[in-house]
Amino acid sequence: MTKKEIRLQYSGFVLFAAKLLSVATGIAFTFIVVRSVSQIDYGTWGTFNIIMPYFILLSTAFPFWIMRFVARDKEGAAKTGIFANMLLGIAAALVYLALFPLLIPTFDLGNYVLLFSVAAIYIIENYFVAALEACIQAQRPHFVGYGLLVGEICKVLLAFILIIEFQFSLLGALLSIVIAFAVRIAFYIKEVIAELKKKIAFNYIREWVKGSTFNIYNIIGDRIAAIIFLMLPIYGGEIAPSYYQAAIIIANVITYSTFLAYALYPKLLAENKMEDVTTAIKMVMMFAIPMTIGVLVMADSYLVIQKEVYKDATPVLMILGIDALILTVSNIYASTLYGIEKIDEKAKIPFKQVAKSRMFIAFSLPYAHSAITLPTTFYLLTNFARNQPLLATIYVTTVNTVAHFTMFIVLYALVHKAVKIKIPWKAIAKYVLASTFMAAFLFVTPHPKTIFLTIGMTVIGGIIYSAILLVIDREARTLIKTVLHETINKLKKKV
Repeated sequence: MTKKEIRLQYSGFVLFAAKLLSVATGIAFTFIVVRSVSQIDYGTWGTFNIIMPYFILLSTAFPFWIMRFVARDKEGAAKTGIFANMLLGIAAALVYLALFPLLIPTFDLGNYVLLFSVAAIYIIENYFVAALEACIQAQRPHFVGYGLLVGEICKVLLAFILIIEFQFSLLGALLSIVIAFAVRIAFYIKEVIAELKKKIAFNYIREWVKGSTFNIYNIIGDRIAAIIFLMLPIYGGEIAPSYYQAAIIIANVITYSTFLAYALYPKLLAENKMEDVTTAIKMVMMFAIPMTIGVLVMADSYLVIQKEVYKDATPVLMILGIDALILTVSNIYASTLYGIEKIDEKAKIPFKQVAKSRMFIAFSLPYAHSAITLPTTFYLLTNFARNQPLLATIYVTTVNTVAHFTMFIVLYALVHKAVKIKIPWKAIAKYVLASTFMAAFLFVTPHPKTIFLTIGMTVIGGIIYSAILLVIDREARTLIKTVLHETINKLKKKV
């Protein structure tokens, strides 16, 4: 993997496009599975998706540090990182297989032994991919987007062949994912093959083990913060999570705009130019603002196309839309905070210094978040929304959003105290203005109730926004030309 200049704008657009395509492929994959398996089998697939995250929980602990070492050109960091995370993945798979005899009676999986046995490969692949993507993000982040595109397309094609043509049911679904992961891994290995010829630096692993203590601390904090969603069915009723699930699927699309700044973190590690942060804010907000406003205006349509009953969750989606925008901006600031931190610059992770750093404060934010949300949510649900599914969901999402905004304020203060960042207020005002015209059109137009008409209205809204923005914002025109120019040049080189 040769070191090249990280292209902030091009990399961001490639990742953003790949994530948007993954929405379509994800829907297609889900559609194939839902239509081809029984309700009992689909319930088992849900059980699979509940169990697996616990065994891939640590897959990102080492990669956090691997990416930082590779971005700073530490000799052998890529090979060492891949090797270390693979060992961790194998260990996780062995733990899973050891616990498997207990999982069978607990979740009534007697008829799915083969399916859940193959899942051990899926666990190892997750650790492998996490390490490979950390190495590639450090120097050629746009290549992660290519890998995602290859993997998603393979997954859907394989699902069609294995599930529909060969009638492999759930096993076909899992094999589609496992084989697609393998293709993605092969695609990535081609990019890092030169690094794999270098020596393993075992002293790095020692440092990463120390550093991963903080990552695990952060992961546990996130899990504690998620307890409010376990409260939802307990106090709000069993259908309460369905309102949240229907809304979060839509709101999450807004957060994909974060990938426009995917290259910011490694670029700051390598070059530490604050003007890149301003550029990243412009790119992300150019898409996040209209996407958020579009969700606020057309929330009812996005919910109805899933099922008529979910129209009641319109206020939930509106709250989650605002929450997604807050999380998107927070991610930019988190990338900046981690990018400017030099505590591990000499390939050492001093435990005490990390514990006193701004990075540790960022790692601790989930605990502060929980301190706000857990008691507040418990009080509201038990006193005002017991067995009221919709109201309970509104309370949970509102409390969570307020807490996210509070944590963003802390993150904002941390970053601005450390470095000077120029906020592109003029550009943001233009994005809001163009979005307002788009919103006015969508608001006065009758809201559709079918998926094709809703997609059509979304596209028309996007065209209105883009047309107005390109007229009033010269920088937007320049940005589009730059990305198109780089894309065309890239294609010419491939040919």
